[in-house]
Amino acid sequence: MSLDSEFVIEVKDATIFQDNETVLDHVNFSIKKGEFVYLVGQTGSGKSSLLKTLYADLPLKMGHVNVVDYNIPNIKEDEIPFLRRKIGIIFQDFELFYDRSVAENLEFVMRSTGWRDQSKIKIRLAEVLMRVGLGGANNKMPHQLSGGEQQRIVIARALINEPKILIADEPTGNLDPAVSEDIFKLFLDINKYGTAVLMATHNHYFIEKYPARILKCEGHKLLDSEKEKFNLSRGY
Repeated sequence: MSLDSEFVIEVKDATIFQDNETVLDHVNFSIKKGEFVYLVGQTGSGKSSLLKTLYADLPLKMGHVNVVDYNIPNIKEDEIPFLRRKIGIIFQDFELFYDRSVAENLEFVMRSTGWRDQSKIKIRLAEVLMRVGLGGANNKMPHQLSGGEQQRIVIARALINEPKILIADEPTGNLDPAVSEDIFKLFLDINKYGTAVLMATHNHYFIEKYPARILKCEGHKLLDSEKEKFNLSRGY
């Protein structure tokens, strides 16, 4: 994939493994810059394994995967942090440091990804907190925030390095419905300004109310709504 490619992710004939077991075979799909894509499938169907392969947390043994100009099969260990600076990864579990303030949580990530100038750190920290609607939360501890607010901090953390794509694995899974929709709308807003989003979800409501392209893991295959019709009612 060249630097001027229209794609942030390209996958060709990939086999996705988890613990040496094949979970997805002959996987082929691409995601364009600025695209919003759902990833669905039953628990154990391979969604999380696919996402982990994309951000080089699981090895790719067969096939071709290119993510934001990184060739995943040939990526070196010392290149992985640079890959992850160009993507934002968001989990269902917040994975915050609960003994540190919001600002300290974000500063930790910034310094570990190469930020050194304290004045620039302060400016960028304020920008991403404003972006997620928590401009006054710098000095709060995570336990002082609601679940929805904690997930907003996680999204702010993912936005720090202006990623080309957000990869989100069930980001609303631990939130109640009203809060979930607020968080989902934040993803839509981020996407509107040009960041691609690949979101794994079990939330049927989002897919019906906010239709977009769907990738479905089923029977060791990845189905693509752009290429074929498939049934969404069979549990995902």
